[in-house]
Amino acid sequence: MPSLRSMSAVLAAALLAVTTAACGSGSGEEPLTDDALVVYSGRNENLVAPVLKKLEAATGIDVQVRYGGSSELAAQLLEEGENTKADLFFSQDAGALGALGKADRLETLDPATTGKVLDGFADPQGHWVATSARARVVAYDPKQVPEAETWTTVDEVLDPKYKGKIGYAPSNASFQSFVTALRVTKGEAGAKKWLEDFKANEPKAYDNNILVLDAVDSGQVGLGLINHYYWYERVAEKGASAVNAKIRFLGSDDPGALVNVAGVGILKGSNQKPAATKAIDYLLSPEGQQYFADETAEYPVVEGVKSTKHDIVPLAELKRSSVDLNSLDSLEKTLALLDEVGLT
Repeated sequence: MPSLRSMSAVLAAALLAVTTAACGSGSGEEPLTDDALVVYSGRNENLVAPVLKKLEAATGIDVQVRYGGSSELAAQLLEEGENTKADLFFSQDAGALGALGKADRLETLDPATTGKVLDGFADPQGHWVATSARARVVAYDPKQVPEAETWTTVDEVLDPKYKGKIGYAPSNASFQSFVTALRVTKGEAGAKKWLEDFKANEPKAYDNNILVLDAVDSGQVGLGLINHYYWYERVAEKGASAVNAKIRFLGSDDPGALVNVAGVGILKGSNQKPAATKAIDYLLSPEGQQYFADETAEYPVVEGVKSTKHDIVPLAELKRSSVDLNSLDSLEKTLALLDEVGLT
């Protein structure tokens, strides 16, 4: 039984909050229809609605979107089973896609589609393919923690000298994926010990990664655990000279060097498989990949596409965690561990 199926009370409440919206209107009032390509999107509407509109224009496909959290939508898709109206699942992270793949709810994609991306950015079984990638980084205040410039492991933040000087976003899906990577690499006991040591350093919790970066940039904390693109977006907005915070790519096989993905998979039983395949191919096209590279400061996953707005270290040059992205599907265990340690 897939791990996401039993997220009962919390997920049930979250599912009630999932809104339905047509891509073009954003009204949340239009019912999903069988003659449109229905996308369940765990990606934020503000981030991806523009590219989905571009997709409509480029392909001539009528797209309708239901937005929500990736894990909540994955749980809903497992409950809906073959009765779902969804044709395409657009996930914020690989874990939710992995859960659906393990539950045999995703079609096998055409190798011509999965073969478009860089090695390691498609499911080996062909159940899903990445559309963009993001790296975990350590944001740091060079005045308080200049030594972070040379770090290669996230374990450095456990040093007691950083007590009260670390920011993190416990409710953020990317932080939770990082903790899942901790569990995969260190084992359950090792991950629990890491989190207990982290808690002992009295980290400061923030609602999101933007606020974590704000805290580092203003000197409220010396360190922050975030994704790379928040910093690049800040630099693009204000200019490098106006941003005090720096970021460190750990550049090692370490949970803190996790490169997670947003990705897509086609739901089994979809009567829109050709349209869904066409949509995926658009997201992997030069135009689609350029959108992610420029507008969201994420990594394109197709070779040869570079951002025209952000000077980001190329994805192919990053040394990253070797964690199998499909193994990030055990979110339920991660949330239970965070709750047990008291970091929720």
